[in-house]
Amino acid sequence: MTTTTTAVLVPLLPFLGAAFGLLLGRRAPGFVRPLAVLPTLAAAALAVVVAVRQGGGAAVDAATELTPTGSVPIELALHIDGFAALVAVLVGTVATCVHIYSTGYLRDDPRYASYAALVSLFTSAMLLVVYSGDLMVLLVGWEIMGICSYFLVGHYWETEAARSASLKAFLVTKLGDVPFLFGLFALAADAGTFRITGILNAVAGGELHHPTLVALLLLAGVAGKSAQFPLHTWLPDAMAGPTPVSALIHAATMVAAGVYFIARLLPVFAASAAALVVLAVMAAVTMVGSALAALAQDDIKRVLAYSTVGQLGYMTGALAVGDRGAAVFHLLSHGAFKALLFLGAGVIIHAAGTNSLAAMSRMRGLSKRIPDAFWTVTVALLALAAIPPFAGFFSKEAVLGAAEHAAVGEAHLAFGGAHDLGSVPTAAGWTVLIAGLVTALLTAAYATRLWLLAFFGRGPQEAPDHGKQPLVMNAVLWVLFLPTAAFGIAAPALPDWFDGNELTPTLVTSVLGTGLALAGALIMYGAWRHTTAVAARAPLGAVAVDPDASPAVSEEEAIATHAAAYGDNAGAPDPADPGRLLLGPLHAPATRGFHLDAVYTALFVRPVRAAARLVRFLDREVVDTYVHGAGTGARWLGTAVRRAQTGNVQTYLGALLAGSLVLAVAAVLVATGTGA
Repeated sequence: MTTTTTAVLVPLLPFLGAAFGLLLGRRAPGFVRPLAVLPTLAAAALAVVVAVRQGGGAAVDAATELTPTGSVPIELALHIDGFAALVAVLVGTVATCVHIYSTGYLRDDPRYASYAALVSLFTSAMLLVVYSGDLMVLLVGWEIMGICSYFLVGHYWETEAARSASLKAFLVTKLGDVPFLFGLFALAADAGTFRITGILNAVAGGELHHPTLVALLLLAGVAGKSAQFPLHTWLPDAMAGPTPVSALIHAATMVAAGVYFIARLLPVFAASAAALVVLAVMAAVTMVGSALAALAQDDIKRVLAYSTVGQLGYMTGALAVGDRGAAVFHLLSHGAFKALLFLGAGVIIHAAGTNSLAAMSRMRGLSKRIPDAFWTVTVALLALAAIPPFAGFFSKEAVLGAAEHAAVGEAHLAFGGAHDLGSVPTAAGWTVLIAGLVTALLTAAYATRLWLLAFFGRGPQEAPDHGKQPLVMNAVLWVLFLPTAAFGIAAPALPDWFDGNELTPTLVTSVLGTGLALAGALIMYGAWRHTTAVAARAPLGAVAVDPDASPAVSEEEAIATHAAAYGDNAGAPDPADPGRLLLGPLHAPATRGFHLDAVYTALFVRPVRAAARLVRFLDREVVDTYVHGAGTGARWLGTAVRRAQTGNVQTYLGALLAGSLVLAVAAVLVATGTGA
């Protein structure tokens, strides 16, 4: 097969798996798991073949016109460069791991068939985004992912948390998609095409007339899809979905799509210095704010969710300083260790019977119950904290190194042979560098907190014994362990796949970043030692455990009983939480995401609901009044006419004579008046 044909099959196979999975899910349930795993596995293997053939060389381009539009054409196009080739391998690998893990995690779920089909469709949509060379086709995959996330986050629709989280995720991302769509149209109007290659050529030729407007409109969609400030609030709530879905969304699909989109079109954003500064500020606020929020969360999955928001902030920060190679490098390494963290969290939740870190801190011996999860998650947390020699260290240092170059004025905006677009604003460089270093400290702190509270509980009760976890779940953890531990060694080879910028760590940022990370870990450890004795004598409540339940059922029960068993962690002080000790008065607002949801409720939700109530009032009391009035008038007229129909011939003749007499008199009067 040619490279083009192979690339077409990569998104097509998961799509076919989803279609046949939905069709045969109830009629032939034995085919559901093979139809979920095998097409995705084949797509991952073909993505590797495409990456090997592309080899970091010239981009593979192919296109055919879908339909004449009379203006800007829409084409079914492929554009596979080094970025697309490697990201597709990540998507295929993580999706395959999620599918295999789900066969054990959701083995008793009655809705597994629809779940598996949606995961396959989700994967297909992301692969379409990755390989697409036309922005309108890319938009199709972009929106399909939004629909899939709505259904997957709401998989446990029996719980109120899942229903509200799925609706929130859908609405918040759509809020960003509206200006995103206008931005695509404005970009195509300036460039005269939706083809990515044509747009990049237009940028190189200086043909964009409104670069700042276009970039800011596109940034709104990216902020929603990639959960960046101020549209990040949906992602922590999306943890109400199954844990494998969280791994897929956070590691390789939806939230990665926005970062990848900017990387593909970075010359468009680089054409506007103002857009780069806005992107840098957005990244800085996202990084620091999400790290503070992660320090205060009690739900283990919400800690990881805010962690994702912050790591995406690193990626957008790298893009703001003009280094998309560093951004995609961190996207790749983050995809590996974050998938491992979420899938490991699923094992932890099943073993503990709860998603509450406060409850886990009162269990003894949890790490011994789940040794596979303990060791793999430990390494993943080290990668998250950017401790060498794990993958996260190399990719995060590439971001900080790029920010350092921009801060001192050494970063120039030139992409793939395009003419030099100038230097990166130093303000963007300093903003990203300072925020990145502060976040390195905070990231190590909340990673250490999660590790200590989850695995080193000092309470009076033993961790429940559910027996061994399903083999496929533990096997997937060790598969993801390999890139988490060793992907950093690929740093010297990656520039050939990207724009040629060096990705190896620099001395200054490596010393600062690693030093701050170690300081954050040590500070958290000291706080934990101070508070750990309290855990034994300040129990928070009973742990909701169902020893005979499958992992998915344990998670669903944990979500449903978390608030009832433990209350709001901000409103019920836990003296054994080292995060509360370190954050002090910031803890309460950090737990609630600094009240952004309350702000949005005041600014948007309440006005929209008030407007809806007004429209309902006008519809019922004004519009319906006219409609009912017209019907009532006709009914009254009909009643009057009906009463005249008596069936008496004499009455009819009398009425006829009376009418004739009236007409005759009227005629005489008219004639008399005319004659006068």
